[in-house]
Amino acid sequence: MILLLQYTLIFASVLMLVALGGCFAERSGVINIGLEGIMVIGALGGALVMKFLPVSVGVLPMVAITVVVSALFGCIFSLFLAVAAINFKADQTITGTAMNMLATAGATVAVKAMNTAASNGNDVSSDIAYIHAKDLFIVRLGQFEFNWFMLVAAICLVISYVALYKMKFGLRLRSCGEHPQASASVGIHVQKMRYAGVLISGLLGGLGGIVYITAGVSVWKFENGVAGFGFLALAVMIFGGWHPLRIALAALLFGFLRALGNVYAGFDFLMMLNIPSVVYNMLPYVLSLVVLAFTSKNSRAPKAAGIPYDKGTR
Repeated sequence: MILLLQYTLIFASVLMLVALGGCFAERSGVINIGLEGIMVIGALGGALVMKFLPVSVGVLPMVAITVVVSALFGCIFSLFLAVAAINFKADQTITGTAMNMLATAGATVAVKAMNTAASNGNDVSSDIAYIHAKDLFIVRLGQFEFNWFMLVAAICLVISYVALYKMKFGLRLRSCGEHPQASASVGIHVQKMRYAGVLISGLLGGLGGIVYITAGVSVWKFENGVAGFGFLALAVMIFGGWHPLRIALAALLFGFLRALGNVYAGFDFLMMLNIPSVVYNMLPYVLSLVVLAFTSKNSRAPKAAGIPYDKGTR
């Protein structure tokens, strides 16, 4: 049961971070389908830090530097979407899809090139090992392993709620996702606010990527990507109604279902049902289809989400 709780919290942390990122983008009026790719690039940045930064720097510096670099990598990669969607008014869905394809391929090539150069051509794998650094992120409280990223996710949740609902920035951001022309008429720079929303989504998405790859392993093969967690986070965002607190609750539900597959062998009552563990791994993705099928018509998405801003339109 403790292991189930542990995996639930870490997977929920991943989904919550990435879904909050998607929420900021859509609240500003930009649909970020590229969260999957942003997660991969953020994971790449964080994995490189954990691989090359000496363990002797200590726990807090390692956590802080990994968080900053992962967020920075994700933020920079999200600029592809920001420039294409905001400046060139490109189709946001196609741009996001291209980002997802580019990220996995680009990260794989980069890691293979790095491994090949380091081994004089003897290693052409797409793996990054960070086992020693990963241990610094875990504090053992009896049988429970507390991951510092859980605390980071909780802090991001509080900051996101305050930013969106207790600050002028959040009011302006949400207005740009609902009525951009009306926002512009009172002096709000719509393009700048949309840039802010997309960059914040990149920041949180990149952070979610490094949390995901360190959830249960000490080596990551970048050819595997992030197993659809970026799209799953979009379902969490929709299920949570684009509201941080409801997103957190939805992330806990999806995280619990995803965790069942990881702890399947530890529960006799699950094994007695003779249901393969892969079925439990499928549950969150099946639930996402069900959620989208039954809530899409009644969901209250930002009105201007996905619509390029044209200041000449009324």
